[in-house]
Amino acid sequence: MISVNKKALLTLFIPIFLFSACRIEYSFTGTTLDYDVTRTFSVENFFNDAGGGPANMGQLFTESLKEYFQRNTQLELIRTNGDLQFEGSITRYSIDPQATVSSPDPNLPDRAGQMRLSIAVQVDFVNMQNDEESLSRTFSFFQDYDPRNTSLLQVETELIEVIFENIIQDIFTATVANW
Repeated sequence: MISVNKKALLTLFIPIFLFSACRIEYSFTGTTLDYDVTRTFSVENFFNDAGGGPANMGQLFTESLKEYFQRNTQLELIRTNGDLQFEGSITRYSIDPQATVSSPDPNLPDRAGQMRLSIAVQVDFVNMQNDEESLSRTFSFFQDYDPRNTSLLQVETELIEVIFENIIQDIFTATVANW
């Protein structure tokens, strides 16, 4: 006959033993990568083909993409021919009025009350381990600012960082999170 202590131990250890036989892969970042198969990634320089924005915008995007994948995956960044490969370009950089404010003086034109900075990035992604997951897609995002209180030069760097952060999260989700 089994004593109460032995029954308690069996009740505790049998589920642990059963569940330890199951392999559950979970990532806090939500990736579905099999690190036994996919070990590296490479990022070609993204160029600014949009004709606007700061001169270093392509380099800023390239470095931000590399850093994001290094922080959120166990993949090793290599110069070329990674298991996952990224390349592309910035295809749109536009500043457009979103809302107008009527001038109190009827002789003066209406002014923009809200401006929108929009950026689009064309990304070609190749998964060398599973070609079905490769994609070619444009990702875009925007941020609004008030030109009555600030000039674009005052907020441009911050706006670009926020836009890039959102675009890179979308790229991450589309390429390695499979959402």
